[in-house]
Parts: sequence; structure tokens; C-alpha cells
Amino acid sequence: MLGESSGDCFVHYLFIGDMDSEACGGEKLVPSGRIVGILQRNWRDYVASLRDDEVSQSKSPGKVLVTPYDRRIPRIRISTRQAEQLKGQRFIVRIDSWDVDSLYPNGHFVRSLGPCGNVETETAVILVENGISVMPFSDGQLKELPVNTSENPWVMEEEEIARRRDLRNSHLIFSIDPKGCEDVDDTLSVRQLPNGNIELGVHIADVSFFVKPQSLTDREAQSRSTTVYLADRRYDMLPPVLSTDLCSLISNVDRYAMSVLWELNSSTYEVKHVWYGRTVICSAYKLFYEAAQDIVENRKLSKELISLIPELDGISEAECQERLVALRWVICKLTEIARVLRERRDEGGALELEGIEVRVQIGKEKAIEDLVPKQPLEVHETVAECMIFANHWVAKKIEESFPDCALLRRHPLPRQEQFSKLIQCAGSRGFTINTKSNKLLAKSLDSAVDPHDPDVNRLLRMMATQAMSNAVYFSTGSVTRDQFFHYGLALDQYTHFTSPIRRYADLVVHRVLMAAVDSEVKSRCSPLGNRELEVLSHHLNSKHRAAQQAQRASVEMFQALYFSNVKDGQKSVSEAVICGLRSNGLVVFIPRYAVKCPVYLRNKEGEVTQPLPDGEGIQYGPGSLVQEGHSVIVVSSNSTVHYRLFDHIMVCISAVWSTSHAPSFLCELLNCKTVKPTAALSISDPTRMKTDFVKEVEGSVRKEQAIVAEADDSQLSELKVLYGQTQTDTSLYHLIRQIKKLSLSVK
Repeated sequence: MLGESSGDCFVHYLFIGDMDSEACGGEKLVPSGRIVGILQRNWRDYVASLRDDEVSQSKSPGKVLVTPYDRRIPRIRISTRQAEQLKGQRFIVRIDSWDVDSLYPNGHFVRSLGPCGNVETETAVILVENGISVMPFSDGQLKELPVNTSENPWVMEEEEIARRRDLRNSHLIFSIDPKGCEDVDDTLSVRQLPNGNIELGVHIADVSFFVKPQSLTDREAQSRSTTVYLADRRYDMLPPVLSTDLCSLISNVDRYAMSVLWELNSSTYEVKHVWYGRTVICSAYKLFYEAAQDIVENRKLSKELISLIPELDGISEAECQERLVALRWVICKLTEIARVLRERRDEGGALELEGIEVRVQIGKEKAIEDLVPKQPLEVHETVAECMIFANHWVAKKIEESFPDCALLRRHPLPRQEQFSKLIQCAGSRGFTINTKSNKLLAKSLDSAVDPHDPDVNRLLRMMATQAMSNAVYFSTGSVTRDQFFHYGLALDQYTHFTSPIRRYADLVVHRVLMAAVDSEVKSRCSPLGNRELEVLSHHLNSKHRAAQQAQRASVEMFQALYFSNVKDGQKSVSEAVICGLRSNGLVVFIPRYAVKCPVYLRNKEGEVTQPLPDGEGIQYGPGSLVQEGHSVIVVSSNSTVHYRLFDHIMVCISAVWSTSHAPSFLCELLNCKTVKPTAALSISDPTRMKTDFVKEVEGSVRKEQAIVAEADDSQLSELKVLYGQTQTDTSLYHLIRQIKKLSLSVK
């Protein structure tokens, strides 16, 4: 018998799972226990609503039971004389006490949030339920920050510039971000050094210059810990003068930055030297992802590309072409480097997990026009890989300098039982998933591909994502070194350095990094100790988790609003993939809208679905429903229908709104037929296949060059024969690159 404190209560666990299951009737046993004492109350503000029947059934005058938004919380008894006015409203209540002999706690009304179903009300509910404060920044916080207006513009200090490495005239620096991004906190650079090597640079907004430790702004940023991104808005961690102005690395404006510069071998891209420090930069281009991808693939004519890059507007055609050629070389070289970096992590067991992002497209009247899935582009991976590279090297540096008080981020090993659903679902299609290590898991997922249905691999990767444990911040002095690793990224050390505008953890890491590379900074402002850093880590983890939950809830709320407001019935009809089986139906995933919801094959009266006489549409009638292996079988008087895992069916999606809880989704089966899977870009698109082929050729060429470069003269002729070395201008690789340059498409 063991005990465990969760912060709210003390539970005794009575473990009976080790008993012989056959002796217990073959039933699956689970740990059980009972609460023996409360150590600390964890009461908070709760959003609640009043059901119509509660007012009429109330036995005590002035007392009503309200239903919390969170289904895990029991109903709360409050005293109010405004019960009628609270109908259809969402409001905040607080718990005051809980009598020993009562099923319900006692509480009181705090304030109303607004009517149920209203966008502003539902957004306020999400923020309250996740403990997110969005109060305006105080006058005191704003007064300690610089001013930057047309009448009083902010200018850099010459003394500060002299203390930094000036990259404004030596580096072509640019950013690649989503359309409409205002808080640009990372930029990149690539250039060839005089010795022939390549220099890769990651340049991050120097927020630590403006936000001093223990200042009012710093305390508020620590309290918020992260910028909260919702479907239709964001709540910044820092005041706008910093987040979208002085710290935002917009183009053609001088900015302070924290930079990491690597000198890489020109053929293998192995790190020869790394430099960390404060810099002055001027970003030349603020690109968005789609324009950068067009540059890499050379899919558009120069005039079309120029129209996508505002910085090229208004200059001569000759200069424009020259700058475009230079920009294309830089981005293509960056892409090539990122592919090598990713390849190395893949060899170490990095996981490519699946998560479909949906962007809410809102019109001028704030009406929801569409739900647009994010289209995966290689340039997304390129930027992400460079940021991962920077985070990894900064983690190495600060852990080396402060082994007992560096803020790192780890991704613990997942629990093996969490993979049971993944293994079972993969087995339904004949795939074997090995979860003994991240490398074996990655290899298994790469092999679990159905050439006729790309959604199978996508769903398996989503299940793998759901099985993962959460990555967390920690202090290096609180965890043994063998626990520093990041399971998903296959790295031994990792931290967050690249987004200080929107994450407080990155700001802390910037300060630690400066103390590591600058003795003057270290003597003036020593980093936090292990105990303080561990307390801060718990706070950051809590706030980070709350922001993620709020973002998901916001997207789900807008998805529900979209399906509630659909006028054309055909818009809510979509293809769905069966991803789960239940005793009364199915669980399906709709890739088009990134929605998972139930499909009931048996109604409350016990009738099951069966096809109409003409085969189109369904009706309910007598019959049986049996879950057998990896399928659900529906038997009726006129048909027997099998629904298997990963089958595709047509459904009609609808939103179910509740006056008490969060909205949910329901799918109605349109007919009893399965449909042929729709081809997906991720697997079957020939452009992606050609890109993968070019990657493979580039990878093999680099390996051959590295081996030959290390060989002596006596081995050179033998290696040329072994690897089939051909002259550069006649190699297959060279011919493919020439075809790409000529913009010829291979049919």
C-alpha cells in the first residue's frame, strides 16, 4: 500500500493488480483506493450556468444549484434572488465551504460573463476556466518602457552599439513567418565565408535588453509566462511597444538581437565553431511561408515573386533581379542545411508526429467564413529545424556554464501502456509498431504506410502524438543528467531560446546565456539559483499547459459556431475516417475540419442503422450491433454491414450546444456504404515525391564527399570506383538540378 500527494488530497492506493487475473474471474484489474484526507484546497473561480429545471425544483427559497462548465466539478449551491435573470447566462461562482453530510459544496455568485453562445462570452469562459488573466498593462509598467512615436522616435544608443557585434552590413538577414505576423522574434542568415565554409545564423529579438529582472514589466511577464493565441485573437505577454514594435524584427529597421553563429563545413555541414552574443541587425526581408516556398521551388516567374516581396518594390529591374538571385541562393542553401540537420536527428530517433492545424477564416462582419487546414510546406520544417538547432546549442552552452541552475526543457519517456491503442489500430492493417525506443517507433511509423490510403499513416501518427508525455521545463540541479533528454526531438539537451517575445522561459534563458558568455553581465546579475528556478519551472509549465488548452478550446468553439451557422447543408457533409470503435457506434476523424466526433449506429430505443431500400440514406430498425476484433458489425433484417478501422464513410457534421458545458460535435451517418479514400497531398502528390527524391540524392552525395575528403591519396582511386564518382557536370544529381533551374516539370 502506497500513498501519494497530488496537492489537493492524499490518496491511499491499494494495489491488487499483481493478483492472478484467472483467480479473479479473468477480469482486468486496476489500481483502486480511497481518499483519507485533504491536504490543501485547490478552489478557483468556476464558470457555471443555471438550468431551467433547477429554479422550479429548488426547495429552499433563494438557494439554487448551478452547473459548472467543467464536467468534473459537482453542482454548487448558491444563494441568489436573481435566479430568473441568470437563466441562459454564464457566470462566475466561488466555493466557500463543503459540509461533510452534503453532496454539493456551498458557494456564492461573483459576476456574470454574458449570454451562452455569444463569442465574447464563450471566450471569457475559456480564459477563466484556464486561469488566464488578460488585464490591461498598468501605467507603471508602460512608464518604465521606451517610447516610440512619430513625434518622439526611439533611437539606438551609440555606446550600446559599440558593445555589440554589428551585422547590418555584413549579413543578409531575413525572417519567414505566417501572413499577418506582427511579433517577429526570429530571423535567419546564411553566407559563405572567405575560407569556403558556410556560416549559419539565428538572430533572436533581444528582449532582455528592455525587460530588466524584477522590473514591473518583468514581473507581469513572469505572471503571464506566455502569449495566449486564440482562434480569433491573441493576448500578449509583453506590452505592444515591445511585442509588435521595438522587439519585433521587422524588415529595414535596426534592431538589437541575440545571435548564434555557426561555422559549418561546406560539404558535410558539421559544426566547426560556434559564437554566441549580442548583435545589431537589420532584417532585409520579412517573408511569409508561401513566398519562401515559391522561391525554393522556383515555381513562379520573377515578376510574380517580386510582387510577393514588398522590399523589392520601387527599385530598378536590374537591381531587383540581382537581389532575387541572392535571396534564392540563401533560402535554398538554408533548406539544404536544414535537410541535413533533420537527417541527423532522424538517425538518432527523432519522431515526425502528426497534428492538423485549422485556421478560422473570419470575414469583415466577424462571420466565420471557413475552416482552413494548414497546408504543410517544406519551408515550415526548414525554419523549425533551424530553431531546434539553436535551442539545442544554447542548451549545451548554458548547462556547461551553469550545471546546477540552467533552465532546460525535457520530454520524458512515454508510458508503454499509452501506446496500446496505437498498436491495436496499426495491427488492424497488418502493421507492427515497436515502441521500445523513439528510433524504433519512428521506423515503425515510417513503415506503416497504406499506398491506397494516406490517412492511415496520418492517424497512426496522431495516435502516437496522443500517447506522448508532455515536455516540461526544469532546473538542471533538480533532475539527474540522464533525464535531460528530449524524447521526441532525439536530443540530449534542449531549451527554449528562440521566442522571448511570447515565452518567459526564453527570456530567462537569454539572461543565463549572457551570463555564460559575458563575465561582466554575470558579475552584475547572477542567474537564479536551483530552488528558485525549480519553482519558476512549475509555474511556466502550468501556464504553458493552460495556454495550449485555451487555444484548443477556442478552435473547437469556432468550429462549433461554423457548423451551427452553416446555411448550405452540403457544407457540413464530409468524408470521415473511422478511428475508434464503441459498443453503440464509431468514433470518426474528419481531416477536412480536424474534428473528431462520435457516430451512433444504435439509437436510444435500441434500433440500429440499416440502409433504405434504394441503398441511399439510412433508417433505424430492429437489429443487433456487435464489436468483433477491429470492426463493428450491424445486423438488421435486410442487411449486414461491417465497419472496420480506417474505413471511410460519409457523414453530416453538426454542433451540439449546451447551456451548461462546452459545445461538442455529432456526426450522422449518411449511408451504410464505405467510400474510396480521397488521395492526400502528404503521400501521393508527385511534387512531394520528387522533392523526397532530390533530398535522397543530395544526402548520398554529401556522404560520398565526406568520405572522399577524409581519405588519403592511396585510397582515393579505390573510393571513386566504389562510389561511382562522376564529373560534376555529367552526374545525375547535376542534371536534376539543371532541370529544376530551367523550371521544367518531369511528367
